[in-house]
Amino acid sequence: MSTNAQEHAMISPTDIFSPLRELAHRSADGIDITLMWNPADDRAFVVVVDLKAGTVFEVGVEDANPMHVFNHPYAYAREDLAA
Repeated sequence: MSTNAQEHAMISPTDIFSPLRELAHRSADGIDITLMWNPADDRAFVVVVDLKAGTVFEVGVEDANPMHVFNHPYAYAREDLAA
C-alpha cells in the first residue's frame, strides 16, 4: 500500500488554531492597554479597557507604528469611542 504525500500532508497546529499573542501591556488609573498580534492574519491591534468609564474598544494598527498606537491609543480611536 503506497501513500501519496500530497494526500496526507501534515497539518500544523497553527493551521487549526492561532491564539492571539500579547506583545505589550500597561495599566494605570483603571485603564488597561494591551498590544495584541494575530499570527493567523498578521494583524496587530490595541485593546483599551477603561474600568472607570466602563468602556472597551479596539484600535487597529494598520500602517502605523504599533508602539505609537500602544502609547497613544486615544489619538487613533474613532472620535465617538475616545470621547
